[in-house]
Amino acid sequence: MSQSSEQVMQVKSVSKRFPGVQALDNVDFEVRGGEVHGLVGENGAGKSTLIKILMGVHQMDSGAMYIDGNQVHIHNPLDARSMGLNAVYQDVVIAPELSVGENFFIGKMPTGPLGNIDWKNVFARSAETLHGLGIDINPRARIIDLSPGEQAMVTIAKIVRDEARFVIFDEPTARLTTEETDKLFELIGRLKEQNLGVIYISHRLEEIFEICDTVTVLRDGHYIGTHPIAEVDEDKLISMMVGRNIEEMYDIEHVEPGDVVLDVSGLTREPTFRDVSFELRRGEVLGFFGLVGSGRTEVLRAIFGADPYDAGEVRVLDRRIPAKRPTQAMAYGVGLVPEERKLQGLAMPLSVKTNINVAAYGDISPFGVVQARRETERSVRLVEELNIRTPSVDQVIENLSGGNQQKVAIAKWLCRDADILLLDEPTTGVDVGAKVEIYRLIEALIQRGKTVVLCSSYLPEVIGLADRILVMAEGEITGEVMSQDADEELLLRLASKIQTDEVGMR
Repeated sequence: MSQSSEQVMQVKSVSKRFPGVQALDNVDFEVRGGEVHGLVGENGAGKSTLIKILMGVHQMDSGAMYIDGNQVHIHNPLDARSMGLNAVYQDVVIAPELSVGENFFIGKMPTGPLGNIDWKNVFARSAETLHGLGIDINPRARIIDLSPGEQAMVTIAKIVRDEARFVIFDEPTARLTTEETDKLFELIGRLKEQNLGVIYISHRLEEIFEICDTVTVLRDGHYIGTHPIAEVDEDKLISMMVGRNIEEMYDIEHVEPGDVVLDVSGLTREPTFRDVSFELRRGEVLGFFGLVGSGRTEVLRAIFGADPYDAGEVRVLDRRIPAKRPTQAMAYGVGLVPEERKLQGLAMPLSVKTNINVAAYGDISPFGVVQARRETERSVRLVEELNIRTPSVDQVIENLSGGNQQKVAIAKWLCRDADILLLDEPTTGVDVGAKVEIYRLIEALIQRGKTVVLCSSYLPEVIGLADRILVMAEGEITGEVMSQDADEELLLRLASKIQTDEVGMR
């Protein structure tokens, strides 16, 4: 697909400072028509600040912005839209109770000779727009009745109707299924064909490589570099983003495993998993790998007592944990950080302080009265230890980034001093910098004599961090591989139940 060389938008030497923070420092950035330009960097890199300047939410302290070579001044979001700048965010910002057609024409409804709304015209022209973008959605459907992916498609179609010149996508796939993501990428391809400039922001590097033509990296408010996507790989991007190479990311210091602290034998819950048995030793990082539907998440939940099981037993330090008794597992020093942290691991409307203390209030509540001073002291200490970036421990947790939310979910169990941590997809939805911090936290935990079960679908992560790896497929353990013998092909063969050599297996 050919690209136009016509420059759509450019910013030069943009700087922005907030109290105590230099958010952007002489940053250059440009997007051309027919180009999808990736913008990446860890949290705090300056991506959001740059986008808010482009959209008129913030004003730059210094620097200049140009569209088609002409300097422009954007004072507010209305200015941005009038110049053809639009954004698609994670959370759709269209009127949910109105129909697709009403959203397309809101504030500018076509009328008939008597001044009444020409509904036939509204829906016919809306259908034409949707069809032209390959979107199969009824223009009469209410937004609230559509899936998140369909809502995103409608938002994009509305932007195109409003004659956008370039579009910013800010983590657009965070709430989408794989199928909806594929449809979104097809639509972005159509925007390229129409010569729109696209800025694509995502912490999912695989998406950057799939959809982008060019990528720019920011780090700590500084411009690091811009490259055609064909000239970089994941290792180079990560190195630019965090200042270290990918091998160093997983380079944690392991300890010699000690005595058995967790013994799982014959654990079965038909039809999800069956006859799952393994031992876990003190100071060990045990990896759990499997494809979607393998049963790995369900096994962790059963160990913790969150879900019942039909047969088998779980023993901690040779004491049996009753099935479906999370409180008993917690009493024996087991903590679970679930894959769905927002739904199962955290109380999103509550504060950082409350979330950190929630599993251990009994320690500081004599006669049922919470000791507020100790509650604050514990949360402040863990915020500092885990480098949780929050204005205060009273901040509502839903206002934190994904990486900081995840660190709070782990801090909850450290507050309780749990000895065995079951981490289910602990780095899903967090940026590269936060991943590194979580890896260093795992290192610190095992150095303190804690034990970690790391359940991950990301092979480099599980291979790089685990002492040994259990592989599951269709509810069964299909192999156990020591870290020094692990490679992606072997683990994928085991996860797919493809016969493999005995090399590297125990």
